[in-house]
Amino acid sequence: MAVPQKIVTCLWCNFNAEEAVALYTSVFKDSKVLNVTRYTDVGPAPKGTVLTIEFQLAGQRFIALNGGPGVPFTDAVSLSVDCETQEELDELWDKLIAGGGRPVQCGWLKDRFGLSWQIVPTYMQQVLTGPDEAKRDRVMRAMMKMVKLDIVELKRAAEGR
Repeated sequence: MAVPQKIVTCLWCNFNAEEAVALYTSVFKDSKVLNVTRYTDVGPAPKGTVLTIEFQLAGQRFIALNGGPGVPFTDAVSLSVDCETQEELDELWDKLIAGGGRPVQCGWLKDRFGLSWQIVPTYMQQVLTGPDEAKRDRVMRAMMKMVKLDIVELKRAAEGR
């Protein structure tokens, strides 16, 4: 029996939780809505309005809370996604910036809801945790010049080319 996830990220949405969850569950495999709760007569939103949506992205549980305006996402928190291939990285990048998102720097982007994402090749973690400091430095220098990360270019940098 699987152990339930003890810590779940809650995303405060500006009464657009349904739209955000629809985007996120369409982007990642093994994603689905798990549960929806609704405001009651107590409010502050009209009775029946979505309060929370519990959902799963690639097996990870999240909650989207329709909390209303005044609490925007910040760059202080981001969701980091490891990608095995450039094709996977490109696909996720394109889907997450579609409809009003924007690229940032060094593999970061903001989706149209303002949530920050890091779309990162697993290769980066392998290099950055490896023993070769010169290789790490070359890859970091290359990454710092990129917006969307390019695995081929990162590998060239690692090899000193």
